[in-house]
Amino acid sequence: MSALTVRQVRRRYLTLYGLRWLPTGLMIPVMILLMQERGLSLPQIGLVGTAQGLLVLALELPTGGLADALGRRPVLLAAGVLNLASLALFAVADSFWLFFVVWALQGVYRALDSGPLESWYVDATLAADPEAEYERGLGYAGTVVGGAIGAGALLSGGLIALGPIGPVTALTVPVLAAIVAQAGALVALVVLLAEERPASGAAALRASVVQAPRMIGQAVGLLRRSRVLLALVAVELFWGFGMVTFESLLPVRLAEVIGNPERAAALLGPANSAAWIASAAGAALTPLLLRWFGAAPGAALLRILQGVTVVGMGLFAGPIGVLVAYLACYAVHGASNPLHSGLLHRQVDGPYRTSVLSLNSMMAQPAGALGGVVLTALAAATSVSTAMVVGAVVLAVAAPLYLPAWLAGRRSAPAVEPTAVLAPAERQATQ
Repeated sequence: MSALTVRQVRRRYLTLYGLRWLPTGLMIPVMILLMQERGLSLPQIGLVGTAQGLLVLALELPTGGLADALGRRPVLLAAGVLNLASLALFAVADSFWLFFVVWALQGVYRALDSGPLESWYVDATLAADPEAEYERGLGYAGTVVGGAIGAGALLSGGLIALGPIGPVTALTVPVLAAIVAQAGALVALVVLLAEERPASGAAALRASVVQAPRMIGQAVGLLRRSRVLLALVAVELFWGFGMVTFESLLPVRLAEVIGNPERAAALLGPANSAAWIASAAGAALTPLLLRWFGAAPGAALLRILQGVTVVGMGLFAGPIGVLVAYLACYAVHGASNPLHSGLLHRQVDGPYRTSVLSLNSMMAQPAGALGGVVLTALAAATSVSTAMVVGAVVLAVAAPLYLPAWLAGRRSAPAVEPTAVLAPAERQATQ
């Protein structure tokens, strides 16, 4: 990895990251509609989606440990192959159980895909320059993902507008395009992701599977010992709970202020595309936020601002106000993610990096499920506005959890390396 410069690593990371999200952008406009076209009801669609959520929750940590033990490249290649298989099956699936298998494959894919590419980028950057500020690349990645999803969604809409191609229905055409895009992403992964691994082959795979639980245990042990890391991971609990406001309650709120669910649904399509663009723009501000506020204060401020935007969604009287608050929410969301990820990486050494990322990501899963139950029940019992304000408060009260990271940064600046929170024995375990 050290043969690459910081700029080369960043360029490869952003290219691979954009290619990873392009198939998702192609699929977003057609996933639900295509399953309905193939005969599934909305309740059935909800049920098949649970296959993905359950498998991600179950496999998030084991796959993170496997990536740390075996290497990021083989795990990412396996993830890409599974995604390609799930897209191919999605193109021909015509029953509940086939779609259930599709989403099960997606669950395994997302668990394998969660973290290794970002971990490779950070470790490769630090190998090229131990003093490099990789937060800049993480911010650019947020911009790239917004652009990739937005471009994919626009391309998908254009392909649908072209109509059916022979026996292929209009809604299936974007799926075929997503298959081609995923195949291209796999080729790019083989070419661009360079990783030094001590061994390969069947023996290395068996050893890595045995070693993965130890990697997970070390990551959890690090979490117990580091007050800073524990606080950062706890932020995900509040975020997972509060995100229900802008992912699930916003459509209901918009229909409420418009007074017409059909008109609200028509507005949501362009609004979603604009939200991703806003998220990309917010992520592009990462270097400025780092310069003006610093990572921890900037992240704390953005959590409070996100709560304010959700309050706006809940209390503004007209659709324009609600949508402006919605776009602002996504802009803040895009800006806050790179800062949070950068702070997380600063507390972790290479061998356990993906495991800790998986642990951080996993925290949002149960919190999101709890938020979905609590906030929707509160909306039914009181009002959607009340539920959104409660969710906004939960988002904002996470801000003080960045205080330990800020204090640690002030104490350690400028001499302490990112591995300072690890015990001496753990610092010897390098890749």
